[in-house]
Amino acid sequence: MNYFDGDTLHEECGVIGVYLNERIDAANYVYYGLYALQHRGQESAGITVNKEGKLESTKGMGLVSDVFNEHNLKSLTGNIAIGHVRYSTTGDKDLSNCQPLVAKYKHGSIALAHNGNLTNSEGVREMLEDEGVIFQSTTDSEAILNLIARHYNRGLESAIRNTMQLIKGAYAIVITTQDKLIGARDPHGLRPLCIGKLQDGYVLASESCALDVIDAEFVRDVMPGEMVIIDQDGLTSIKPKSWCQKKLCVFELIYLARPDSVIDGNSVYQFREKAGEILCREAGIEADVVIPVPDSGIPSAIGYSKASGIPFVEGFTKNRYIGRTFIQPTQEMRENAVRIKLNPLKHNIAGKRVVMTDDSIVRGTTCKRIVEQIRKAGATEVHVCITSPPVKYSCYFGIDTPDREKLVGAMMSIEEIKDYIGADSLTYLSLEGLKEACGGSSNFCRACFNGNYPMEVPLNPMNEEDK
Repeated sequence: MNYFDGDTLHEECGVIGVYLNERIDAANYVYYGLYALQHRGQESAGITVNKEGKLESTKGMGLVSDVFNEHNLKSLTGNIAIGHVRYSTTGDKDLSNCQPLVAKYKHGSIALAHNGNLTNSEGVREMLEDEGVIFQSTTDSEAILNLIARHYNRGLESAIRNTMQLIKGAYAIVITTQDKLIGARDPHGLRPLCIGKLQDGYVLASESCALDVIDAEFVRDVMPGEMVIIDQDGLTSIKPKSWCQKKLCVFELIYLARPDSVIDGNSVYQFREKAGEILCREAGIEADVVIPVPDSGIPSAIGYSKASGIPFVEGFTKNRYIGRTFIQPTQEMRENAVRIKLNPLKHNIAGKRVVMTDDSIVRGTTCKRIVEQIRKAGATEVHVCITSPPVKYSCYFGIDTPDREKLVGAMMSIEEIKDYIGADSLTYLSLEGLKEACGGSSNFCRACFNGNYPMEVPLNPMNEEDK
């Protein structure tokens, strides 16, 4: 993917919950699971444990490794735990917005971790504030927490169901209160959530890769609109009362998810490899080598190489010690930062016609600098192949896309983008090719490409153009 904060489709968040029947070290499982989900958010991390209804949290800004240590993990004892890694899409980058969020209410305490974004959060928040609710954070997740607490006199199941009927947008949530672990997914299934089985309990997680690291057996994905309740009696499924067409965010497969995850039956790695094969067919480029922009471009480059017979080689060495908080004090250093994070392997590039695969182009500035690097390394031709269609519309469901007027795909034609980034050719995966890579399924949200949102979104005049 791209390597500048202003030129990227940021990950949203990752959630995990663990219920153990006998043991009280659920936090340890959540800790390892958060490491597996770290790619979904590097801004903050947190764990809340439930010990006989008493909730205790440790959370802070930074990576999982920054927030947790042997001492504070030992203090988190309980048979239920939920965890969260965050990249802010709604709310400021502040400790008060770190999750899980915890609240006390008439019947005890409740904690929630949320992945996604609500489209009606302002209205819900205003309604609650008019009723006297005081908010401690600026995140829309707190509105969900307060709605559940507000309806709790009708019982937990009813409170969550009523809340799901009031909120609109994308969400995968894990909750703990009293002696239960609860998970719920929005009616369109925009954000992923899966169920795993431990020898002594259950796991809920954003991606199946989190189950693998704690040796949990994958059971199934939570269905769109479904709520699952886990307690000492096992797992209870509460099916949705109304039907909505499934619309998993296709960027989960394109970029957001880890390649070793399987989401709603879709292997992320196989999707990316297939997208590369289709790109080869659609591009029809003669070249000497295929190189990926690491890491998400690797499977597609392999697929492109297999389909074309053009050798796959590594084109860049990636500095894996540069985090997202890397300081760039001056404009000149910001312009040159990509050189620190990605350095071309000149031996594999010099004198060659190069096909370079990547997952998307947002503003275009990073892609432009990478193409410049490849040319300076001696490539005779640079052909850029992108495993998604042009990003033309903003996302309102948990991916931090720039305003539409800052999306190069909305402002320029493909030929203009090609000239801007300095490539010899530029091929985007077509919408038809994307559907083929998804196994022919229409059960994906592709609104960032075609503007067809699965529900009402905030009014933006630019989103009415070019539909």
